Amino acid sequence: MIKEGVQPLDSLRLVANYAAQAPCYVCEADNTYDAELCRQCYAPMALSHQAASQKIRPRLLATIGASGAGKTVYLGMLMDMLSRQPDRMQMLARGAFSITLQQSTASALARSEFPSKTPSEPDRWNWVHCQIRSPSFKAPLDLVMPDLAGEALLEEVDHPYTYDVIHPLLSKCAGVLILIDAVKLQSGSLDQDYFTMKLLSYLAEIDERPRHGWARRPIGFVLTKVDECEECFLDPAAFAEARAPGFWRQCRERFRNYRFFASGVAGGCAYRQTRAGLVRVPLRVEPRGIVEPFEWLVQQVKS
Repeated sequence: MIKEGVQPLDSLRLVANYAAQAPCYVCEADNTYDAELCRQCYAPMALSHQAASQKIRPRLLATIGASGAGKTVYLGMLMDMLSRQPDRMQMLARGAFSITLQQSTASALARSEFPSKTPSEPDRWNWVHCQIRSPSFKAPLDLVMPDLAGEALLEEVDHPYTYDVIHPLLSKCAGVLILIDAVKLQSGSLDQDYFTMKLLSYLAEIDERPRHGWARRPIGFVLTKVDECEECFLDPAAFAEARAPGFWRQCRERFRNYRFFASGVAGGCAYRQTRAGLVRVPLRVEPRGIVEPFEWLVQQVKS
């Protein structure tokens, strides 16, 4: 014989669960509690759940630049180096999804290849939620960093609000690293100069507040692929002034807190013939100037 009692229906449980909406950490759109990606901007909802479970909200940083400038390689190598350093600044990934970028980059370089280009679709981007520790920090710093596609950035800069994730992300970022292909600048191509000028104009127009806008937020300019451009590594600021006068002048006139760096991942490169044509491949992995731009940016954000 069954005693009388109240048994809630499964449908009522579903109604109760789905009635509580979870805001996206990036665009703040409401999502269901079990959503994997934000329904509006496609940022991982794991960022929101992890941020809600702790008292201090993570800071947003971004690594941006033209397609092919080396953003994916830089971020993947940075994560790999900081996750293995015992004494210097250390990075501890939070969430399994945060290790995907590091894993794919290390695996590609081990095969003497560069990682695949980041797709333009936001739902296929890699995001990193990590905790930064350093002997000079009183408390760890929580950061969120996405790997944005260069084609998506160009489309957003030319046609604002094309991507729902880029504008709110860059509006909330505490600082950015802008990667610029030094080899293309050395060859005389002005595409990198023009694109960087567009990015700087876009940032300046997002938030024009004199005290808290992008005019005072830290911006690190990272000239990449210096294994093929030693001149750039010796003096990146002078190299940028000589080869990219457009964005150099824009920096001087519109921004207060910026610095130039030079970095490289490959000690040397060659070209391999494939069905798609000639593909640039690394001959060896010899990182230079990878950690320094990130260290500077983190110090600026902490101060």
